[in-house]
Amino acid sequence: MCNNIKTLSKTSQGELSLCKNCKHFHLEFNNIYFEFTVNEFKQFKQYVLNLEPEFWECKYAEANISKKIPIPTLQDNLILMFNRQEFLQLKVLVNKPILNIYKKSISVNDIDYTLILN
Repeated sequence: MCNNIKTLSKTSQGELSLCKNCKHFHLEFNNIYFEFTVNEFKQFKQYVLNLEPEFWECKYAEANISKKIPIPTLQDNLILMFNRQEFLQLKVLVNKPILNIYKKSISVNDIDYTLILN
């Protein structure tokens, strides 16, 4: 069990920390928990930073699912799915220093809400 943990990044949906003893990264995000070695974390970070959410949102535009951004795992039948807000939060967590994504205005497409006109 790690007992010398330093928090590297934190958002409302998760936290990234590093154990100074074993050099493992701990990523807690919503109901998902990862434990990475240094190399595994570098690979995961590269994957997340290079992922294009617009591509996946267009690809799954007609699908009846709210989370359209996939991150595959080594287990063939397990894919982690995120909506845009979750994905941006994950990106902030793994990318230290924190991105300036919150300084821009949001568009209607960025809001995860079904509008019902009466």
